[in-house]
Amino acid sequence: MLVRTLTTGIILAAGAFAQMSSFPKPSYFRETFSKTQPKVELKDPVRLKDFVAGDKLELSLKNYLALVVANNTDIQLQMLSLETPKNAIQRAFGMWDPRAVANFSSTRSTTPPISLLEGASSASNSVSKQLSQPLAMSVTQLLPTGTSYTASWGGSKSTSNNSNNFYNPALTSNLAIQFSQPLLQNRGSYVNRLSLMVARSRLKGSQFGQTSQFINLISTAENAYWDEVSARENLRVALSAEDTAGKFLELQQKQLELGALSPLDIYQAEQTLASRKLDTAQAKFRLVQLEDALRRQIGADLDPEARKLAIVLTETVEVPSTTEAMDREQMVQQATSTRQDLKAVAQNLDIDVLSIQQSRNALLPNLALTGNYTVNGRGGLLVQRTNAFNDTGTSSVITSIPGGLPDALSQMFGFGFSSYQLGLRLTLPIRSRAASADMADAIVRKKQDALTLRTTQQSIRLSVLNAITNLESSKESVKLAKIALDYAEKNLDAANKKYELGTGLQLDVSNAQDRKVQAESQVVSNAIQVRKNLINLLVQTGTLLDERGIVIQP
Repeated sequence: MLVRTLTTGIILAAGAFAQMSSFPKPSYFRETFSKTQPKVELKDPVRLKDFVAGDKLELSLKNYLALVVANNTDIQLQMLSLETPKNAIQRAFGMWDPRAVANFSSTRSTTPPISLLEGASSASNSVSKQLSQPLAMSVTQLLPTGTSYTASWGGSKSTSNNSNNFYNPALTSNLAIQFSQPLLQNRGSYVNRLSLMVARSRLKGSQFGQTSQFINLISTAENAYWDEVSARENLRVALSAEDTAGKFLELQQKQLELGALSPLDIYQAEQTLASRKLDTAQAKFRLVQLEDALRRQIGADLDPEARKLAIVLTETVEVPSTTEAMDREQMVQQATSTRQDLKAVAQNLDIDVLSIQQSRNALLPNLALTGNYTVNGRGGLLVQRTNAFNDTGTSSVITSIPGGLPDALSQMFGFGFSSYQLGLRLTLPIRSRAASADMADAIVRKKQDALTLRTTQQSIRLSVLNAITNLESSKESVKLAKIALDYAEKNLDAANKKYELGTGLQLDVSNAQDRKVQAESQVVSNAIQVRKNLINLLVQTGTLLDERGIVIQP
């Protein structure tokens, strides 16, 4: 029995030191004692020069999104958002980390005599002098099963001027193994790993949330791309309208020179041209603003050379024609299976179940099986004396046997002086209101998360249906806008011919020009809206990253 107990203690102690694998390595000392370097180095934007053509930065949508993923600061921030949940997992493992403690002290004391025998002794022995030097080392660890143990070894050396001591100096050593095994609360690997399981579940939820944030950031970046395309096309429309107004003004100036037109009739054409120039100037400044916003998306604003380059987007506003009808229910089902925010909400239910288990464990009484096994040894200079005392209160020395620490260790490992103990320790809460409240809160949180999951599913269904409707509506609007543009162009041609023949009015031509500009702007606006509604549909179904070929590396 003693051999088995000792063997178990040695195995536990060896296991504890084996888990401290980082302790002997140089990396342990570097991590523990090295000075923390708070300096953070940020990388420069990459791959910008790959898309430079002359003095311009030419970007297709695919290349633009590649630069966004590589250089966008907000995306880089999201990449770091998982580090804290990962550290929480490491922190959860910390409850099972072994801890080694070593303690040494040296105490020297001098005391006056407190008895008649001491006062009757010689002057040199009338004062008691002692030197005590204890040493203690121990390893403590909590195991995943809930078992906690302490393996400790201690020794001491003491010397004294007391001539009646059998050992002077006296050496002692002891080895002790203590353990405590919970039988109700905190019993078993499952309960003790709940904190770790919660940390892992939260990491998974954070991964879902990170993917959802990536989708939103890519959506924002792609919308910025199409905003600039829209501004470019609006500038083209404004220049075309300015050119048309300029040609009409030239025609009227010729008529004025020929005397076919009154000088008062030319002011309307000049006002129209000035208005068109104002629209062109506003469109140019709008394009400049959107280019600056686009540079931030791809990190070009961080590069002194790249920020000077003009940006040329190669995509057009033409909407790809699709006759395929969208299956609404199928898209809703796809969204419920791929939406990352829905998965994050569902993950909270798993955390709630683990929290209920933790609260249930806290309600249990704390009953533990405890044990202790100790062996002792003694050594030093053994002074053999007679049993009779002389007049000074001291015995006569027969002989002195040299000895030291090996004697104390030999006795300790000989297990001749040992003790062991087994017991039960019960901590019974008469009333535990805090634990009951924690359990009630955990149940309420699970109900709340279940309802949140339901309302999220309903919101996703509604948002997908609305996105489909908006996309179909914008496609139809493009068709109608093109028809309206065709009629506006024909109406302008008719107004110009009537005016040239003298049967039309200048006001009719001006109104026809305005209607054509509005029709062209509507075509551009509706075409861009189709692109944005398509992006929104991909966001609502959770498939934007897959459609754009973007893969998130864990």
